[in-house]
Amino acid sequence: MSGPPQGPGGPGRSMSVGNGPPSAGLPPQHGMPPQQNQGPPSAGPQSGPQSQQNLNQIVLEYLSKKGYVRTEAMLRKESEQPQSVNGTSIVSQTNEAAGPKFTRAIELLRKYTEDSLELYRPELRKLLWPVFVYSFLDLVREYFTRDAEQFFATYKSHFEREHEEDIKFLGKVSLPAHLQDSRVAKMYLENKYRVTLTATPFYNFVQFLESKMWEGGQVIIDMMRDHINIVTVDRTASAERSIAAILARGSGDDDLPAEDEGIPGHNPGHPQTHRHDLEADASRIKLTLGPYPQDQDLQDDVRAALLDEDAKNPPRPGQTSLLDEYEQRIKREPTDDVPSRDTVPLPPSLARDVAMEVQKVVEHRDRYKISGRTGGVGPTVSVTMYTFHNTHDSINCIDFSGDNKLVAAGMAESYIRVWSLDGSPLTSDVADGTGNPPQPSSSRRLVGHAGPVYAVAFSPATENPDPSGPSTSAQYLLSCSGDNTVRLWSLEMWTCLVAYRGHDNPVWDLQWGPHGHYFLTGSNDRTARLWSTDHIEPLRIYVGHDNDVDCVAFHPNNLYVFTGSCDRTVRMWHISGGNCLRLFTGHTGNVTAIACSPDGKTLATADDAGSIILWTLETGRRKKRMRGHGKGGIWSLSWSVESTVLVSAGADKTVRVWDVLQETNESTNKTSADGSASNKADGALVKSAGGGSAPGGKKGQKEAGVSADQISAFPTKDSPVYKVQFTRMNLVLAGGAYLPPPKV
Repeated sequence: MSGPPQGPGGPGRSMSVGNGPPSAGLPPQHGMPPQQNQGPPSAGPQSGPQSQQNLNQIVLEYLSKKGYVRTEAMLRKESEQPQSVNGTSIVSQTNEAAGPKFTRAIELLRKYTEDSLELYRPELRKLLWPVFVYSFLDLVREYFTRDAEQFFATYKSHFEREHEEDIKFLGKVSLPAHLQDSRVAKMYLENKYRVTLTATPFYNFVQFLESKMWEGGQVIIDMMRDHINIVTVDRTASAERSIAAILARGSGDDDLPAEDEGIPGHNPGHPQTHRHDLEADASRIKLTLGPYPQDQDLQDDVRAALLDEDAKNPPRPGQTSLLDEYEQRIKREPTDDVPSRDTVPLPPSLARDVAMEVQKVVEHRDRYKISGRTGGVGPTVSVTMYTFHNTHDSINCIDFSGDNKLVAAGMAESYIRVWSLDGSPLTSDVADGTGNPPQPSSSRRLVGHAGPVYAVAFSPATENPDPSGPSTSAQYLLSCSGDNTVRLWSLEMWTCLVAYRGHDNPVWDLQWGPHGHYFLTGSNDRTARLWSTDHIEPLRIYVGHDNDVDCVAFHPNNLYVFTGSCDRTVRMWHISGGNCLRLFTGHTGNVTAIACSPDGKTLATADDAGSIILWTLETGRRKKRMRGHGKGGIWSLSWSVESTVLVSAGADKTVRVWDVLQETNESTNKTSADGSASNKADGALVKSAGGGSAPGGKKGQKEAGVSADQISAFPTKDSPVYKVQFTRMNLVLAGGAYLPPPKV
């Protein structure tokens, strides 16, 4: 890389970008004595022939002094046996010079960073980690074992807080052979570490390094050339990195998004790939968050059906007609921010699809409308809780069908049980072994998996009030299991249709796409996979997480998918390109639930530490953190139709309702006079009184802090809540299993 011909402080100095060693001829102002430009020192004209070991020593000393690390190491390794001079090994002599060289470099960088203006300090600090990593890996790769261990032990404490996992893996590397065995070390060596700096500190830093070439500057320059990809950006008056914006935030330690730096596909890192895909690069910069466009023929059929429905059931006084409701929704949808139907093709629409769209319009018009806070009081939300008894803690997952008629539970005993919510019998089109129709029952058991069932999902469905019309109830049920398979079940014949195989480990989660046909799975093999019901093999594999993919979700427009992992990150992927577009970091626990808002602009993620974080998809930045749940895992999230209210549920046996629109101050961290947290960086906290009740009437001894945007909390008696779901009418369904308290 090279600096521009003209820097902010005067004429710029360019950096060497060639593959060979840097030029030996440098002006005296760089600190190098002129006589050192004359080549290797000789023994003098009277010394006579040199022995091979003396020549090796002289050349190695010269190469070490000049900073030609690779050439020095190559010469040293080509010697079959270490030679000695005056009883001292040449290898040990060069070993002794390697460690101080990198130590001088990182100390030079640390001192320069701490002496810089406070405005630039947060940016420059980002260089310390890659310089530390590549210094250590270079020492190991060039056989400087003792120096590598000492260097690592000296500086690892500076990075353990932010890079705990990488430090743990790198600490096991001590020999060159380990570099290929260690996944983390191999990843760092095979990729360039991306760092984003604004122009002024970058050019000043380059000039500083050039003035300190022989005091560690050359080592850092070589490292930047070989291992670090520095991207410079302009600091404008309106940018997030502007001086006014940083000063307004205070110290600015958290002013740059995590997705702007790091190793591609690694945490923390920038989610770039090596693909040279112009469309992928464009979508990485700007997302397409508009709704999926409907087929024109489908729109015409829906309009005709809505016109007939309005004629059969005219709207009440003051109520809009269904056709007007549909037309207004079409007009509100943007025309320049919608995905192409060619990117994510769907099968041709059928009469069932028309009937489903008509019912969605009906439910949207007649829904319970949730407004924002009025007079400081949050909107009211009702929750219907379904509790499963006598399950003996064998239920792993629960899901409700879109027509609110069925509920399914996946069992640890490898089967699935499906119930009708109203107790009506579940009929089947398949006769039993005697040739007679099976006895009607309000539940069905689906057997086929060879391991615990970890997730179930009904295919998209709506209620159809017209019994003479096409059925719009759920047709299929997906399930995933510890047997590494995903199964598709028919809800008409109550039998398994397909077993999808591809994951190498247990499959933890799955979800249907918004329009059916496609579904997404996440597995213990650290991958997520995209499938379609008409293909036995996965269509895409999304790789990048460092640990299990525990939860998955679709964007409402079907163009993006989200994955949450035990590596405490959430990733946003382009569904067809397969490249990672956003990397969300900030969770302090394993990510256990994901949900994207119906308007496609906000992502909600939850972890097993009890926190929920809202992210703005357009910028990739955190919107706010919401706290109130106890530890153990938030297992389910769901959005209201208006994308203004979020409900959550989990292991702490509560269902909680959150106000998404209420703003919290994340830029201050003040403590009130009594010592309680009043305006934390993660939102205002309300400290529960010692003997009082938390929202919802539950004792608050476990609720150390509840953020002020919690509207209400609904505690169960002794039932962890596995699933919570907003219906299209803005009613909330929740499901859990009763677990009696252990006997004392």
